[in-house]
Amino acid sequence: MIRSACLIFNPVAGQGDSESELALIKSILEPEIGLDIHFTTKEISAKELAKAAVERGAEAIIACGGDGTLSAAAGAVVNTHIPFGIISRGTANAFAAALNIPDTIEAACQTILKNQTHTIDIGYCNDQPMVLLAGIGFEAETVEKADRDAKNRFGMMAYILAGIQELQNLEKFDVEIETEDNIIRTRASAVTVANAAPSTSVLAHGPAGVIYDDGLLDLTIVAPESKTAAIAATLHLFQTASSGTPVERDDIGYLRAKQFKITTEPPQKVVVDGEIVGKTPVEIKCIPASLKVFVPFVKEEVPSEKLTGLPNLTVETKD
Repeated sequence: MIRSACLIFNPVAGQGDSESELALIKSILEPEIGLDIHFTTKEISAKELAKAAVERGAEAIIACGGDGTLSAAAGAVVNTHIPFGIISRGTANAFAAALNIPDTIEAACQTILKNQTHTIDIGYCNDQPMVLLAGIGFEAETVEKADRDAKNRFGMMAYILAGIQELQNLEKFDVEIETEDNIIRTRASAVTVANAAPSTSVLAHGPAGVIYDDGLLDLTIVAPESKTAAIAATLHLFQTASSGTPVERDDIGYLRAKQFKITTEPPQKVVVDGEIVGKTPVEIKCIPASLKVFVPFVKEEVPSEKLTGLPNLTVETKD
């Protein structure tokens, strides 16, 4: 059992009372673990706090906040072999859901106290850590519309409302995707590259099961011909994510690879783990078995690869 841990706490995450939530965390963990508590601020990020904890030789690092806080802190812990704890208090809490970590404070703390770890992959998008996914096009525009005020007012519904609004502006773009072996060219409305993703991140679920410990990234391309087709494609992706079966639509494709270089015309906004980070082009790579997480152990199966049926799709084999 770990005897001490650095707790990185984002006081503005979520919609609850941060003081009472921190008190609850302390009441559960401190009888067993000595906590060195540090707060994120506008000037001091979770990444900086986690990096400092690594340099101090922390026995374990626990991040408490939304997916952006968790992603930033995790990036500083990669390849250190220091166990990483997750206590989600954000809007989506997608990282916890993807790893089947409970999203209540009490249960998340109990997961840490059980001291069971599993080593997962981490992605990097243009050298920025990516524990979950990168969204290009539709998802990035949706996340940008769901601002902090909307999330504070509506919670998870803010993303749904933003997505409905963004459907009115749905546009296609040319995309070139380069892997280790191929160069793929097509048109799309959304491209998602996932390291880990819960079933609610539907645009990541072309292969149905996103595997977070296989040394590969999962790419899904969605290319609907109309708003009606976009709604149908989204519903189909939701069904595949829920049922665990790969997509079977001509306007959705997917594949797995260790890394992707993605270029679009015109340039598209990019969101990484819920935060807008810029525009394409991007280079995304997988760092296998690089983060040790306190997590319930889950057996995953890897579906087969596929990238067929998309309109105007060309695949060029690299020499």
